[in-house]
Amino acid sequence: MDIDSVSKLKRRVFTIGHSNHEFAKLLGLLRQHGVTAVADVRSAPYSRRYPQFSREPLEKALAEAGITYVFLGKELGARSDDPRCYENGSVKFDRLARTELFQSGLDRVERGIATHTISLLCAEKEPLDCHRTILVSRHLEARGVTVVHILEDGRLEPHAQTVARLLASLQEPEADLFRSREEILSEAYEKWGDRIAYTRTEVEPE
Repeated sequence: MDIDSVSKLKRRVFTIGHSNHEFAKLLGLLRQHGVTAVADVRSAPYSRRYPQFSREPLEKALAEAGITYVFLGKELGARSDDPRCYENGSVKFDRLARTELFQSGLDRVERGIATHTISLLCAEKEPLDCHRTILVSRHLEARGVTVVHILEDGRLEPHAQTVARLLASLQEPEADLFRSREEILSEAYEKWGDRIAYTRTEVEPE
């Protein structure tokens, strides 16, 4: 393995969605990929439907399995407390990403990967349905962190492949004569972000 490959491995973050798994299933997926710390990016880390994934029992179960739990929902969650991050009641991911709180959350993840193999945790099993991909992973990758999504069946999907699926879903080209690659991706992230963004008037799902 060359030096560049080793460097990328050291600056790598996984993501995972707990979905409707039993805790043992989630733990198996984490162990399969050598995860030693979970960074919970849910704004509200509680579930009536899946109580095993509420913050306190999850933290306890992970600790018993030798995995560190850190709550980063305040910094990297999708439900901002900052009214400036909303438009017509819906979160705008680009505004949230510019806040000092969000940037401090990214800083914490970057510091953490120096000593742990980290997976971001949220609820949705499909990466494209979740802000961990459209918001957090986007900005970690912009900082030079390699993001890899752990899928429900244990397969790994590099963020670049997830982005390719995003473009295909929106029927956006990989390249365009009149737009740069950066412009294409920015527009795609914004469109998809508007689809999945938290809206204050919504009925809470859990």
